[in-house]
Order: sequence, then C-alpha cells, then structure tokens
Amino acid sequence: MPVRPPTPSRRQVLGGAIGTLVGVAVAPHTAAHAAAATYDVVVVGAGAAGMTAALTAAERGLSVLVVEKAAKFGGSAARSGAGIWLPNNSVILAAGVPDTAAKAAAYLDAVVGSDVPADRKAAFLAKGPEMLDFVMANSPSRFLWMEGYSDYYPGLAGGMPNGRSIEPAMFDGNLLGAERANLNPSYIPTPDGVTIYSHEYRWLNIALVNATGAAVSTRTVARWVAAKSAGKDPLTMGQALAGGLRAGLLRSNVPVWLSSPLTELLHDASGRVTGVTVDRNGTATTVNATRGVIVCSGGFERNAAMRAQYQQQPIGTDWTVGAHSNTGDGILAGIGAGAQVSLMEDSWWGPAIPLPDEPYFCLSERTLPGGFIVNQQGRRFVNEAAPYSDVVHIMYQQNATAPDIPCWLIVDQNYRNRYLFKDLSPTYPFPDGWYAAGAVKKAWNIPALADAIGVPRTNFWNTYTRFNGFAYSGKDLDFKRGDSVYDHYFTDPGVSPNSCLAPLLTAPFYALKIVPGDLGTKGGMVTDARARVLNGSGAVIPGLYAAGNCSSAVMGHSYAGAGSTLGPAMTFGYIAAKDI
Repeated sequence: MPVRPPTPSRRQVLGGAIGTLVGVAVAPHTAAHAAAATYDVVVVGAGAAGMTAALTAAERGLSVLVVEKAAKFGGSAARSGAGIWLPNNSVILAAGVPDTAAKAAAYLDAVVGSDVPADRKAAFLAKGPEMLDFVMANSPSRFLWMEGYSDYYPGLAGGMPNGRSIEPAMFDGNLLGAERANLNPSYIPTPDGVTIYSHEYRWLNIALVNATGAAVSTRTVARWVAAKSAGKDPLTMGQALAGGLRAGLLRSNVPVWLSSPLTELLHDASGRVTGVTVDRNGTATTVNATRGVIVCSGGFERNAAMRAQYQQQPIGTDWTVGAHSNTGDGILAGIGAGAQVSLMEDSWWGPAIPLPDEPYFCLSERTLPGGFIVNQQGRRFVNEAAPYSDVVHIMYQQNATAPDIPCWLIVDQNYRNRYLFKDLSPTYPFPDGWYAAGAVKKAWNIPALADAIGVPRTNFWNTYTRFNGFAYSGKDLDFKRGDSVYDHYFTDPGVSPNSCLAPLLTAPFYALKIVPGDLGTKGGMVTDARARVLNGSGAVIPGLYAAGNCSSAVMGHSYAGAGSTLGPAMTFGYIAAKDI
C-alpha cells in the first residue's frame, strides 16, 4: 500500500538532518554558490530513463540539462544485459511476433493484478512502442528481438512463449567521441575478442556440448573481428543502450553534468517544483526549470539505512548489482517535496552468489540440469528454474519458519565439466578466493557436503536421491521444474527426458551459497499515468515527474519478462517529457 510520508519542510536539503538519518551519501550545501542557470527541463539521472526523457524533451524544442551524481553516465542500465520488455513494438512485429495490444493488456493485467492502477498500465502499453520508434528516429540506437526468451509466465492469458523482449543492436562506441571514457562499465565485462548479445549467453553456456552453442561462440568472435576491421568499437547490451542514448543527446546538444549530485528540489510559494540545487565540483549550483523537473535517479539499493527501514531482513547493500550511486537521493528529495511512496519493501530480486568482489546475479546456473537448491534443513523449497524474482520472494516468505537465507545451489563435477559458470569455462576450477569467502564448498560425497554446509545428513541425502529420481523420470513432482516453457530457456536441449533435470552422480560435489540479490529496488515515488508525482493525498505535485527505479514500479510486485525494469523506465521518461 502507498506510504503517506511525514509532513516535510518545503526545501529539504538531502545533506542535512534527513540525509543524516537515512545515511545518504550526498554532500551538504557548501559556502560557495554558483550563479543560477535556467533550462526548460532539468532531468536528474543519466540512466536509460533520464536520457530517454532528456532526448524527448530536446527533440520537442525544449532546453534540457541532465545532472548525474556519478562520475560516469549510464547508471544501472549500462551495467546490465539491457533486455527491454516492451509489448507490441515495431521491432518484434517486424520479426513476425504475433503480439497485439489486446494480448499485451491481458497479460499485464494477469501478471500485475490490481497492485497498479489500470491507467498506468494502459499508458505503458500504449506509449512503449511509440517511445521505441522515437528513440530509433532520434539516436543511432537499433534493437533486436530476443527470440525464444519467453515471457516469465507464458501460461497466463496473453503470455508469449517465444517472448516479447528486445535488446540493443551493436553500437559503435566511436560515435561517443570523448564521452566514451565516461560510459559506466558493464557489471561483467565482455571478454576481449568477442562481441556478445544478451540472448546469446544461453548458447554460450552450453557451447562445449551443443552444436548451436559452438556456432554462436564462433559467431561472437567473427562479429568482433568484422567490427574491429571496419574501425569500430563494438558495444552490445547495456553499453550499447547507454551509448546510443548518450549519442542521441550529443546530437541534440543536451549537456550532461557528471559528478553533480542532487542536494535540493526547489519550490515556489505555491509548492510547484521550480528547479534543483546540485553540488557541482564542491559548489552549490542552482538550476531553474521553467517547465519541470524529471527525477530518474535510480533506487535506494546502496543505502543501508533505507533498506533497513523499508525492507525485509536479512538485507543490506552487499548483495545488489545496482549502480553504486543509487542511494535513494531522488526518492528522499521527493519525500521532502511531499511525495507519496509505495512498493518500498520490494526489489527486482534474483538469487545471487556473494563472491569476494561483488555478488553474482545467478540466472542460468540455477536452471541448467544437474543442480538443485536446498534450504538450511537440506530440503528443496522452490522450482530452481522459476523467474528469479519469484525465487527470492519465496526465500523471504519461508525464511522465518524454514530458514533458507542463505541457501545452497548443489552441483556435481559433471555439471562443471559441461557448462560455463559465470565467466569460468567448463572444467575450470572455482577460484580459491570463492572458497576463502565461503561462497563455495566442496566434498567428495554427499554426506560430507551436508556437513560442509551445516545441513542434516538424512534430509540432504533424501533430497539428493529424490531429485535424481525426478531427473531420470523427467518429472519434478515436488516443484514442477520444467513444466513452464520459461523453465527451459537456460537449459541443455541435449539432456532428456527433461532439459531442466539431470542426476548428480560425479564427485566431487559442490555447494554455492545463494542470498537474496537484486538488480535494484522497485519502490519509490507514486506517479500517475502522465508520470507526475503524487503527494500523500493523491494530488499532483506541480512541476515534478519521476521515472525508473526512483518511482513505484508499474510491474507492482511482479516481473512480466526480461527487461521489465528498462521498458517501463524508458517509457515513463518519454511520457514525462511529452507531458511537459
């Protein structure tokens, strides 16, 4: 339910008392203060939502400034695989996907339910395809259908078993010029000598044991060679998305101030938001916005105090893969302006392995045949191949009565011999640092592995033998792994009778620690169908808009398909700018 904020001051400085309360890493006002600048629109945040909003406003003839807290542009989008869930768009229709507006509406209603107002869902579906065409017309960005990447609930009304998600086509980083150095790096850098699309990882995972996988692997090398031979700097996934949008802003002469965190939203006597103050190079700088401010500053996944205040335990900032600058500054500024917030308890969850340097968001590894997950009683408790957000929701739901944080992904040596794991080639041993950090355990038999992870031997043995029985029969009677089309996306088609299931037989056996990770938080300012921020009474706060993870997600507590973060973020950034 929406949370009504306490009555705030009208000019809330994030570096002041509230910033101290919630631990926001934003500098307070300094003694120096620069002369005010004036633009029609100020956009806070240079991620996918913010850059789409800025590009839209600029192409409608407005003067626009983007202010970005981090020293790099792109935010979490640049770090991501950049899947974009956007029903009924021109890219998938041209590829022959049989989507319609009616199918999309039926599916989104089935997935999200009544958690989100109908007009917001309708606005996303109506304006999403329009936004995509606008971006392609006004930037060098192009997109590809992620063929086969199923909607996460393909069995629901309107669900698409072959998928609706798209991703950026290869982008030439040379088009950014000097700005190329300011692009936020990938969460997992692409290896040198290859150019990979997000939808190809499913095949690279099994390249050693699958002809299609081997062919795709060869193609990634050939693509890189061709691009380099043509003098290009080939970027894909989040790098291509952020790069393409930034190139569009360069064409439109939109300035982007990096290292310029928001410290204050400004108001006139009537309560209308009229601009911002940012800390630029240690100087408090006022920027007036004659038409409006669009806050696209990301979530609060890196703010420990906010996570402790709003979210379930255990939680923290160490398990997220969201951008390091996402400490909730825009949300707190919105609260200071009287904004209502909702969905603060939720995130874009996914199982993660807490590796020494940073967590690894676990996608294919928990789905490939030859592995299962157990709780602290040594029992399975979930369909390991289910949508990643569902797995973590179940972890939290059950943890109080059947502790499963952390839980353990169990695999054998045959699994390691066949499949890529993160960026480790098949047969390659897990790094010593993973063992030293407690992220992985190893034993030469099942009872010894039970001891290593501290679960009851009998329970663990029974789970192991029962799972192997399901693998032989091809039917998971306990959690229905493999019943959904989605379950088979990250699997091995060479395994039968169920590509999701294989017995664990070959020693040594491994256990990898699993915790509740996330791509970012999904709660924030409540907005209407026009992306206008609403106050605690449900009235519009004039001049204030929000999009992306600083706003309450149009997906509610669910997750329709790959790219359910970026599709709505870009769409509502576009909607906000058009409304202005």
